[in-house]
Amino acid sequence: MLRSLTARAGLSENASLAEVVEAVRSMPYGRPTERSAQGALAEWRGTCSTKHALLAALLAEHWPHTEPRLVHRVYRCTPADAARRFGPAAAAAVPEEGLWDVHRYLTIDLNGNRVVIDVTFPSGPGWDGAGSMQVACGRGTDHAAGSDPDADKRALEEAHCDPRVREPFIAALGGSSGPGPR
Repeated sequence: MLRSLTARAGLSENASLAEVVEAVRSMPYGRPTERSAQGALAEWRGTCSTKHALLAALLAEHWPHTEPRLVHRVYRCTPADAARRFGPAAAAAVPEEGLWDVHRYLTIDLNGNRVVIDVTFPSGPGWDGAGSMQVACGRGTDHAAGSDPDADKRALEEAHCDPRVREPFIAALGGSSGPGPR
């Protein structure tokens, strides 16, 4: 997968960890037809789930010392939150009473510290190669992913989310240019 990513992103074969993180972050936000790391790479677009699955796989294979760990955050999003974080198209898809969603990001070990990496959206600040990034969705309750992260996320979505409300919101995120002003 690293060879495909570096070729698509125009990186050298010896790309650094920070360059690979940035390459995955630069992929447009949107659901690939096949909701997997391979699908995101093949279609060069992904959601929080597929982009972080891709990045975790790349890190585990090529930078195993970073010990990538996927995390799911259950959070509540109001129209005002969506406008501030994701822009007007996403805000318009959030009902007045708000909605519950589950967001995926990852953490890595960097020089003995757990560092947050969130590559969901291509806009906004990139990773500085040293510190934690802001989680795209804001505050919520974090759940470490287990051996089947997709099943873990589906279980959290079933427990917390209304798909009739969530799906239009996810579609609106894909139709915008990514997050709005922070």
